[in-house]
Amino acid sequence: MNAESNSITRAGDLLTQLRTQINNALVGQGGVVDQTLVALLASGHVLIEGVPGLGKTLLVRALAQAMSLQVSRIQFTPDLMPSDITGHAVLDAASRELRVVRGPVFTNLLLADEINRAPAKTQSALLEVMQEYQVTLEGETLMLPRPFIVLATQNPLETEGTYPLPEAQLDRFLLKIDMGYPSLAEEINIVTRTTTDASGDALPLAAVKPVLNERAVLALQQLAARQRVDAAVVDYAVRIARATRDWPGIAMGSGSRGPIALVRAAKAAALMAGRSFVLPEDVKSTALAALRHRIGLSADAQLDGNRIDDMLLAILDATPAPRA
Repeated sequence: MNAESNSITRAGDLLTQLRTQINNALVGQGGVVDQTLVALLASGHVLIEGVPGLGKTLLVRALAQAMSLQVSRIQFTPDLMPSDITGHAVLDAASRELRVVRGPVFTNLLLADEINRAPAKTQSALLEVMQEYQVTLEGETLMLPRPFIVLATQNPLETEGTYPLPEAQLDRFLLKIDMGYPSLAEEINIVTRTTTDASGDALPLAAVKPVLNERAVLALQQLAARQRVDAAVVDYAVRIARATRDWPGIAMGSGSRGPIALVRAAKAAALMAGRSFVLPEDVKSTALAALRHRIGLSADAQLDGNRIDDMLLAILDATPAPRA
């Protein structure tokens, strides 16, 4: 077995351990967990959407606890200021000089909880952070530690008291993951686990143990980046994204970040499948999460009750995949 195969096998073992630790806290949601791990491997930010109480925050907290990394959490509220995120300068009484106080973004994993409960000005404070991995305070550019990933949760826009995220910020998320309701058996398990020998609403994180450190995460991300992608597979990803720009019922198609995100996510999916090369199936499996937040439906399509995911599935069906 060569060095590459050894690396792939070792990566698979680590990812299995990581899944196991997350499942010690979170019941079900296997697809959501896998998509979150894809974003982690691709070094991309992820937006998780679902109604309250489905375990969005629990998933992110369990992932953070399963890795020995710096973690910060911001609870987004309507009165949150940009300086509450990035930091600010204060006057030091002793030295009479301005001293920079770094905000919670100076971390490895940033949990942005209910990100759409803050107004656009505050949400936009994350733009430089998410794209350039740096913060400018008092004219000084400060680099963020690596790895750095924003794990944001949001409630659906129809929930009262929320604000739509700016399109420029949405485009910075590698994936948007929709978290749905658990199955009947899973929900029974959740209720049983939560109400047995437990009081209050504390998150069940005691059984989650760290299995990855900073060095291991960076190594996994580098391994995912080195996955081989045939030119025909890249062409396939680009054709899918381009089809969104003139598809009936879609008013705003994906920009160029769409196919880039699709290929990055497909590389991570290939690594999770134990391969060193990307297949068209990897592109298909990540297409919805990589593109659903980058397109907008026309008014007529919305009135007709169409869903973005349905449009994307139709595009996938109509776009021929390359043959091996």
